[in-house]
Amino acid sequence: MFDGCADYFLGLDFSTQQLKVIAVDGNLEVIHQNAVHFDSELQEFRTHGGVHMHDDKLTVTSPVLMWAKALDVLLKKMNDSGFDFSRVRAISGSGQQHGSVYWRTSARQTLNHLDPKQPLNIILQECFSVRDSPVWMDSSSSEQCQCLEAAVGGAQNLADITGSRAYERFTGNQISKMSRLKPSEYSETERISLVSSFAASVFLGDYAPIDYSDGSGMNLMDIFSKRWSRSCLSATAPQLNQRLGDPVPSTSVLGGISPYFVERYGFSKNCEVVAFTGDNPGSLAGMRLCEGDVAVSLGTSDTVFLWIKEPKPALEGHIFCNPVDSDAYMALICFKNGSLTRERIRDEFAEGSWDCFSSALRSTPMGNRGSIGMYFDVMEITPPVAGVHRFDAEGQKVAVFDPEVDIRALVEGQFLAKRLHAEKLGYKIIPGTRVLATGGASANQDILQVLCDVFNAPVYTIDVMNSACLGCAYRALHGVVAEQSVSFSKALRTAPDPQLAVTPTPGAEEVYAPMLQRFAELEAEILQNKPK
Repeated sequence: MFDGCADYFLGLDFSTQQLKVIAVDGNLEVIHQNAVHFDSELQEFRTHGGVHMHDDKLTVTSPVLMWAKALDVLLKKMNDSGFDFSRVRAISGSGQQHGSVYWRTSARQTLNHLDPKQPLNIILQECFSVRDSPVWMDSSSSEQCQCLEAAVGGAQNLADITGSRAYERFTGNQISKMSRLKPSEYSETERISLVSSFAASVFLGDYAPIDYSDGSGMNLMDIFSKRWSRSCLSATAPQLNQRLGDPVPSTSVLGGISPYFVERYGFSKNCEVVAFTGDNPGSLAGMRLCEGDVAVSLGTSDTVFLWIKEPKPALEGHIFCNPVDSDAYMALICFKNGSLTRERIRDEFAEGSWDCFSSALRSTPMGNRGSIGMYFDVMEITPPVAGVHRFDAEGQKVAVFDPEVDIRALVEGQFLAKRLHAEKLGYKIIPGTRVLATGGASANQDILQVLCDVFNAPVYTIDVMNSACLGCAYRALHGVVAEQSVSFSKALRTAPDPQLAVTPTPGAEEVYAPMLQRFAELEAEILQNKPK
């Protein structure tokens, strides 16, 4: 397929705090990694955590020229280390989802004629009608969210169209706010990019289209027709369709790399630019999910990534177009109460010891003899409740459990919630389903056994650092062959396989199937009775 190790494939990730790059060769071996940290290496932009937090504590932005300068700094670092850009066959990347970039009228001319003698931040300094881009941390567009949902007939109708109800950070609502509060800047804008398509535009030397996967995180795209929704566009801002351009498949080869990078850094003029996407879709590619798989990241917050064929948009979670299979979808659900809650229960009931915590899991039976617990130390996203809720085998609320019962109730409850809300979005366990576990808690075999039993599927562990970055290096390789109907999994058949960690305990499904139903009923009861 490729010339052995001779071909290189670059994946970049324009994340919140840094710009990262991973290069793989034709055999999918990682041959280079590098990064630029915004706060420490680009101090002139005066960001904290890569962003500017405004006085209202709701508005959060990042300077777009910082991303441009970071790219030059990163490529110079690679050059200084001896990296051979002439061997790069294709490049792709990801950007923090939901950020928006506003190109000023005539910026396209500048992109078409980038001067290789000048750094990007100097060349592009007059190209943006808005110099600070709204990013995913922004929560200042509540009014626009309410207007959008009302315009299309309610939150569920909006989710049925776009895959998500209205969220303040989603790009459509940010554009709506921009057009209403800064009408002159909006009128001066000829193109609106996401962070991902902004980065692709720089490499392409022309406006790059938004890909289906990142585009489905905007509250603007019909995820089934894969076109902008007319009702959403008209409710958002005037003449928005012409400012967005048409979305394209995530596997699209957009064209050859700009001469700027050929002359300045020595890229081959034959290097191709594959559509950039969002960081969450990039992570799905990096974890190499397949149909039926579920990836569970067990960190400060727990995140569930799903590969699904028949999505069921809901008022919780998000449905995106799949970045590596145009006939599939991906879903994303985030749970705030992750490792910090597990650590609190460990400290309170297991003497601060993971060994004692694991021993408690091993000493208690699957199903916990009917005891169920839900532990929300902070207000949860899904479901939106807080507090600790314990129920005995009869479904009655109780104040306390024995320590070992509390420990198992916590872990079972966290994984029952993940399966419950995954299935609400259309996830189905099928023959061959795998659970791919990553994050700190994936090192604990006993926690993984509960995860395995609740999902009734084998659990594999994956050691993926910078999964979005790696995923986009993989996507660059796949993009080169995707038009020949080569699947993502076939293109990546030589990539390292995840490691089998645990298999389901016999009888697990007989225990957890009815328990899942009870859990759903108890969660609904908590939601119904929560304070208004």
